[in-house]
Amino acid sequence: MTIGNINLGERPVMLAPMEDVTDESFRLICKEQGADMTYTEFVSADALIRDIAATTRKLHINAAERPTAIQIYGREPGPMVEAALIAEKAGPDLIDINFGCPVKKVAGKGAGAGLLRDVPKMLEITRAVADAVKLPVTVKTRLGWDCNSKIIVDLAEQLQDCGIAALTVHGRTRSQMYTGTADWATIAAVKANPRLTIPVIGNGDIVSGETAVRAFESGVDAIMVGRASIGAPWVFREIKAAVTGKEFTPPTLAEKFAIVRRQIIESVGRIDEYRGILHIRRHLAVCPLFKGIPNFRETRIAMLRADTLDELMNIINHVERDILPSL
Repeated sequence: MTIGNINLGERPVMLAPMEDVTDESFRLICKEQGADMTYTEFVSADALIRDIAATTRKLHINAAERPTAIQIYGREPGPMVEAALIAEKAGPDLIDINFGCPVKKVAGKGAGAGLLRDVPKMLEITRAVADAVKLPVTVKTRLGWDCNSKIIVDLAEQLQDCGIAALTVHGRTRSQMYTGTADWATIAAVKANPRLTIPVIGNGDIVSGETAVRAFESGVDAIMVGRASIGAPWVFREIKAAVTGKEFTPPTLAEKFAIVRRQIIESVGRIDEYRGILHIRRHLAVCPLFKGIPNFRETRIAMLRADTLDELMNIINHVERDILPSL
């Protein structure tokens, strides 16, 4: 599969853009574990134009993680064009437009999935950005605003006409947020449209090798993995093996703990000790290494409340060295 001049090979598996998750360190780890393409956290057009440090920091790309997309979001064509031009100077491989974020602070203000209620403006933004930059422009969106307005089959054609190079479809409506199950039948209908010639990337409920294989049965050109990778970037190793038919060698417990420690250290190094630990708590809270351990409640609370690197590392070491071997 290709996006513009980016050759991603057969059955590519991509890391979804996720706020407060897909920082540079996490993207690189996912790439090493098998992700074929990575996406930055979504970047606010307005904040980027105002040169907010926390936002501009998201633009940094490690050469080893490429190909990488910078994803931007906003609600007006002018600022989105300006932000796209700033993002382009950061040197990504493509620019992605977020028309799928369902959270109230984004969609409620008319950006992200909020634009599913204003398709003319969505198309205006898309066309303006695609015309303004030299890089390929892609879009990530949802099926529609709610179950009564699943507009994605027709919308996909309209977005293609605006000049995008690929389309990612999350198989839920905005109203569903992340509840229920992803509607892969509708994603398949998007791909089956003979008038659609751009690659279609499917997203939603891909959590294992088995679900990844089923996702490709819908006919999509690529798949995108999101929440299943939080706290478990090694899921890409399983998924990539499954979709390519290669033998899967699961990572050892020691390898998984090494990845967790690396994420902690790199998060602290990227920001600072206090904020770096706050950032990594989201990964630790859902990491499968710490699930199902008997009588783990107090240790879990201590792990998620630790506010120094030494304290957190001592708890991680204790779990690996003393708790898990005794089970």
